[in-house]
Amino acid sequence: YVTVQMVDEVQIECYDSNTQRIITKQDWVDQANEDKVPDYLERATENIRGNQQVDKGNIGTLKK
Repeated sequence: YVTVQMVDEVQIECYDSNTQRIITKQDWVDQANEDKVPDYLERATENIRGNQQVDKGNIGTLKK
């Protein structure tokens, strides 16, 4: 399971279920997160993990 966030066709973050974490791809994203929401990456990672489970269920439903 992989998610990618883009802004103006530039990748800013990605999440891979193999590593179970978000990797930021732009320095300004790290700085903005640290300044405004210091625990952003932890919170966002938990949200994506939840979305992963929901999407897995939705795909199972669609397969039926």
